Amino acid sequence: MGGGAPEEAIGVQGRTRVMIEGITPAVDGGRFAAKRIIGDSVAVEADVFADGHDAVAVVLLWRPPAGEWHELRMVGVGNDRYLGRFDATEIGRYGFFISAWVDRFESWRRELARRPDDDPDWASALAVGRDLIEVARAGAGEHPDGLLLEAVLVALADAPTAGAQRVVMLDEALAAIMERQGARDHGTRSDEMVIRVERPRAGYGAWYEFFPRSFGRNGHGRLKDCLPMLRYIASMGFQVVYLPPISPIGRTHRKGANNAPLAAEGDVGSPWAIGNEEGGHKAIEPALGTLADFQWFLREAAALNLEVALDLAFQCSPDHPYVREHPEWFRHRPDGSIQYAENPPKKYQDIYPLHFECADWRALWQELKTVVLFWIGQGVRIFRVDNPHTKPFAFWEWLIDTVTAQHPDVLFLSEAFTRPKVMNRLCKLGFSYSYTYFTWRVSRYEITQYFRELTAPSMRDFFRPHVWPNTPDILPEHLQGAGRSAFALRFVLAATLAANYGIYGPAFELLDCEPLGPGKEEYRDSEKYQLRHWDIHREDSLRPLIARVNAIRDAHVALQSDGSLRFHETTNEQLLCYSKTPPDGTGHATLMIMNLDPYHRQNGMVHFPLEDAGFPRGEAAQMHDLLSDARYIWIGTDHYVDLDPAMAPGHIFELKRRARTEHHFDYYA
Repeated sequence: MGGGAPEEAIGVQGRTRVMIEGITPAVDGGRFAAKRIIGDSVAVEADVFADGHDAVAVVLLWRPPAGEWHELRMVGVGNDRYLGRFDATEIGRYGFFISAWVDRFESWRRELARRPDDDPDWASALAVGRDLIEVARAGAGEHPDGLLLEAVLVALADAPTAGAQRVVMLDEALAAIMERQGARDHGTRSDEMVIRVERPRAGYGAWYEFFPRSFGRNGHGRLKDCLPMLRYIASMGFQVVYLPPISPIGRTHRKGANNAPLAAEGDVGSPWAIGNEEGGHKAIEPALGTLADFQWFLREAAALNLEVALDLAFQCSPDHPYVREHPEWFRHRPDGSIQYAENPPKKYQDIYPLHFECADWRALWQELKTVVLFWIGQGVRIFRVDNPHTKPFAFWEWLIDTVTAQHPDVLFLSEAFTRPKVMNRLCKLGFSYSYTYFTWRVSRYEITQYFRELTAPSMRDFFRPHVWPNTPDILPEHLQGAGRSAFALRFVLAATLAANYGIYGPAFELLDCEPLGPGKEEYRDSEKYQLRHWDIHREDSLRPLIARVNAIRDAHVALQSDGSLRFHETTNEQLLCYSKTPPDGTGHATLMIMNLDPYHRQNGMVHFPLEDAGFPRGEAAQMHDLLSDARYIWIGTDHYVDLDPAMAPGHIFELKRRARTEHHFDYYA
């Protein structure tokens, strides 16, 4: 054993008897902030206990952004677990910690209540309680509780018998006062934790991505040509319109159609190859218009209740002003030339990655922050960040913390299709939400296991899934050469499994499904490298389905969050059944049943006990399908379904509990 006196070894902890463990929400033990949405009731729990049989007092202390500390008593919920709640009423960073101590009065009071009437030590026991009350009275001073405790002491002095004193000391009103004023010596305090509270759009939203340059009246589109497109997007019920980069596009090594290494005359290049003599990340591609035109675009979108998200791609074309003005910000080959981007076997000769670890890294980081602040100054409050996993974690933590400290309403979406732990770390660092692997999850097993992981308590404190059935980079194999029913299925799955989803259009609703070649996930004639003409009024468009599902989402709170997602058993592997319930218990639950085979009719039994959903036991329930408006009668726990993908991808049932009028006629409220 080591030497030294016992008091040196245990220090101040020697008289501390209460342990605080298992605090939630806490991401990596409090290293990172847990996430919540404004309006949420934040539930804080912890295991709190002491040696022996003494009672413990546990309080939660919390403060809103730039506010004062508040305290509330936590309540026991069993097995030494304690719960406290506070409401997140403003966006920003909330702090909280837990304090606990041995509650000497409550411990004494419990013992007093158990003491038999003929116990010979009544006088001694009552004297202990009286001493505790006197200490609390002295500490309360002129507080109203002090006057009440003074009255209790008078009542004890006037009580004629030990039994009468016992009645006074076991009074619940006295217990409440002593709970507030009792001594808190030798207490334990947890570390301070942080909750990042964000605005509602972080928790719920439907995104639509499009390339403005494809919507010109004659040739290259300008921002001011896009008003019909904005109206079209709004008519389908989307809340966010996301634009790929709108900065000037480089000319050196510009890519041609279908990612050809050499551009032909008139090729427009990739918007992700940012920068030329017209400017860099703080400029507008002249073919799209001016900053004034972008302001116009923002105003027109806002008038249609659309928010604009802007792509944030921290990389440069060889023509970017940074290359000339700050060559030290780039990685160089041994021959002195700047290293272009590669992801073997892919080569991106039109893009230079920034060197975040260069000697002048502080100046580089500060400059990139000014890019974000510039677009915030223009009115942008959502950024979709391109490939954040290829930049340092420390950079994102610093950038997001400093930006949101000044602008707490700003949101960041991580486009990181990479390893799970890397995706998770980015969200822990502060990204509001993240792209997911939904794009490649097809079977019932894959979808069920993945979304159970995403919605597990340990995950949902920091990771908000943002699901996309397609992107400009990804035409997944299951959509290649597929028909309308496959696109309809993937859309309804995305929109009902997750509160946040997006589509790249009009490619998606117009069923663009031709890949660049066998084994490729890129689109043929990809809009990343060339202009496309889209007939958004085509009769086979998914536009009506998209509008209907978005309206269903807006009308049903259950579909606007992720934590309540539950999967239910079916007898057919091609049938996926899942439900969502409103987080606050108001509104109606929803039950989704999807045919995962977009080519063939599938049927089977669904195990869903109606009694568990709040329906009276043994009574019939009318199931209203919000997609088709059809109605079915279900009874009991197992229910037959038959789904033809040519008709609809599945059911979205609204679960309404049976109500009764004063005349006892049944109806569905």
